[in-house]
Amino acid sequence: MSKTTTASDSLSRDAGSDDSPRTVGGSRAFGLLLVITGAAGLLAAWVITLDKFKILEYKVEGKTFTPGCSINPVISCGSIMESKQAAAFGFPNPMLGLVCYGIVICVGMSLLARARFPRWYWLTFNAGCLFGVGFVTWLMFQSLYRINALCLWCCLAWVATILMFWYVTSFNIRNDFLPVPRPVKTFFEDFTWALPVVHIGIIAVLIFTRWGDALWA
Repeated sequence: MSKTTTASDSLSRDAGSDDSPRTVGGSRAFGLLLVITGAAGLLAAWVITLDKFKILEYKVEGKTFTPGCSINPVISCGSIMESKQAAAFGFPNPMLGLVCYGIVICVGMSLLARARFPRWYWLTFNAGCLFGVGFVTWLMFQSLYRINALCLWCCLAWVATILMFWYVTSFNIRNDFLPVPRPVKTFFEDFTWALPVVHIGIIAVLIFTRWGDALWA
């Protein structure tokens, strides 16, 4: 008996036994957005980490190091870096950013290479972004109403995290990985851009309401 398998037989067998989960890839624009926002967050985390090390080195020598982004009493990166909130998990917060933003860049590069991932992967990634936006929201509150200072590099990380969170969430909703009512899905399909704009706009209003002209003093 011949063991030759025709192409049509192989195709038919594969179609009948294919019970693997659906995998989805992202567009080039989505991949670029993740790479850019991940790189922006990574840059911010890297600069803050270097400045933190310099602050510690100068303290050992009995000196005071002033980061370049410490412009006035309000825009004062040094005040943020030396606060207890800057090490929420027992180590400097930007060290967490070095890892997490690096992962975002890897996901974005994978999408540019036309990689496809299953539902569990996208939901896990979305959960990570949710943690990120929740964490930066806590840091915003601490910065505005407890530390009473603003770090420009932190602001860059906030914006990057907010953008990636809303666009990853939109991606999962549009691909039916997150079940929502049809009108909500339609909104995300047409107006995803509006959500990060409003989110960032609210933060800007809070900052100007909190300090106003003191930002430029």
